Amino acid sequence: MAAYIALLRAVNVGGNVLPMPALLQMCRSAGFERARTYIASGNALFTSRRGAHKVKSALESRLADYLGKPIDVHVRTAAELAAVLTANPFPEAPPSRTVAVFLEEPPPAGALEAVRGRKREMLALGTREIYVVYPDGIAASTLVIAAARAGTARNMNTVAKLAALAAAL
Repeated sequence: MAAYIALLRAVNVGGNVLPMPALLQMCRSAGFERARTYIASGNALFTSRRGAHKVKSALESRLADYLGKPIDVHVRTAAELAAVLTANPFPEAPPSRTVAVFLEEPPPAGALEAVRGRKREMLALGTREIYVVYPDGIAASTLVIAAARAGTARNMNTVAKLAALAAAL
């Protein structure tokens, strides 16, 4: 049985209100075991015998039924999430200002050259992530990363906590 982390995109912002008890119930109704959520930004952890693709489909279907529109879910195994944390190319940067933008596919090779509005931000490509450091804070940034449009970001504090929770599953 694999431990999974589901990272939901754009919930509890822009009108996509999803109480975490509702997300937890969706996970349980999908047959996921040891399900729990972590903070209200749309993070679920659970175990399942199904593969990542089937886990993603099951959760996206339930979310669409609940919210009346599609919600992207990025699924990682516990090992994959731990690897994201380990591969952080900016370990000296404040973890609260360093994010991993989770993608479904590897970022395109030219993703960083297409970035607009860059000031002091630092960026690097990962396996299926784009790492970004926002030294002045994300709210002050005008950074536009076209390759990250369908992704969902979590700061390194959240990634570390999720990795630890997933390892305990």
